[in-house]
Amino acid sequence: MKKAIVIYPVIEKLKKNIIENKLIETCNLAEAIYLDVIYKEYFLLKKPDPKGLMRKGKLNYFLEVFNEFNFKGNNNILIFAIDISPIQQRNLERIYKIKILDKTSLILEIFGERAFSKIGRVQVELAHLSWQKSRLVRSWTHLERQRGGFGFLGGPGESQIELDKRMINKRIKQLKLLIIKEKKTRDIQYNNRQKKKVPVVSLLGYTNAGKSTLFNSLTKLNVSAKNKLFETLDTKISYFYLPNIKRAYLNDTVGFISDLPTLLVEAFKSTLIEVAKADLLIHVMDSSSEEVEEQKKDVLKVLNQLEINPNSIDGPPMLEVMNKMDLPSSKGKIDISNLSNILFISAKTGEGIDKLKLEIDKNLKILNF
Repeated sequence: MKKAIVIYPVIEKLKKNIIENKLIETCNLAEAIYLDVIYKEYFLLKKPDPKGLMRKGKLNYFLEVFNEFNFKGNNNILIFAIDISPIQQRNLERIYKIKILDKTSLILEIFGERAFSKIGRVQVELAHLSWQKSRLVRSWTHLERQRGGFGFLGGPGESQIELDKRMINKRIKQLKLLIIKEKKTRDIQYNNRQKKKVPVVSLLGYTNAGKSTLFNSLTKLNVSAKNKLFETLDTKISYFYLPNIKRAYLNDTVGFISDLPTLLVEAFKSTLIEVAKADLLIHVMDSSSEEVEEQKKDVLKVLNQLEINPNSIDGPPMLEVMNKMDLPSSKGKIDISNLSNILFISAKTGEGIDKLKLEIDKNLKILNF
């Protein structure tokens, strides 16, 4: 296993528990791609240096930390829990002589490993190239070289950076055309479902809240539902059966996360738009998480980016479900008396699933299904 050190320079004003949870979440992301996190630390950074992010004192401090852990060479990766600029990344890599990932590049690594379907791989590649394109600004020394002209062409030639950008732009255009083609296919499938008058229910929520386990519980299927961040990337859809409305479609989408990079939202828009087309949304929350309220805000923020306004005139109705009630860490943490509109379930044990089905049934009946 490659070793990793996670650093969180806190630029915005946040509560201590939120800072600690963001740091832990980044460590969990690193462990999701099998990195061994040997050290983690956060610190307040009032004025980030545009060139090196940190000032000289902090740069030297972390040099000492790295020496203490013998943290050097190709088998070690330094991870920042925030996004850093291409210039900052280049300069830090020169100083520390080590590979560096920021939050977006770390999530891209995970997405690259977890995308199995054709459209999933296309979306990940699009996100990766969009990210890479934004970093072709004197990021690497080879980009500053010039390609000399020959014969009648002469002149200084085309810079490597221009050539790389042109190639990336060409590939991005190809990928966007593939996504448009996939969107048309999805639209045809959606229209067919509409003609059959079969309602569509969509699961959404923070990553690792238990959406895939609930999907399995409702559909009686066995899709992968491991206790990992971003275990589900490819949208899954299947029939499930209700007490009164005999049959409905259920789909499971990619999980959300705090500060989900905009380029990932953009790349996965064609998949996430399934949420907007659903007749009913089920927001799955993790009752064992201490940051369940913050996670709820992050989910609603992504929905806002997708221009989806649940429980409004323009948006689909949404049920809120508190999952993982079987875990000891959930007991005593939640005051049920104050949460009358929320359903409490355990997708793993089946607790509360029948009540959830009845509630889905009731909401779909209101929508004339």
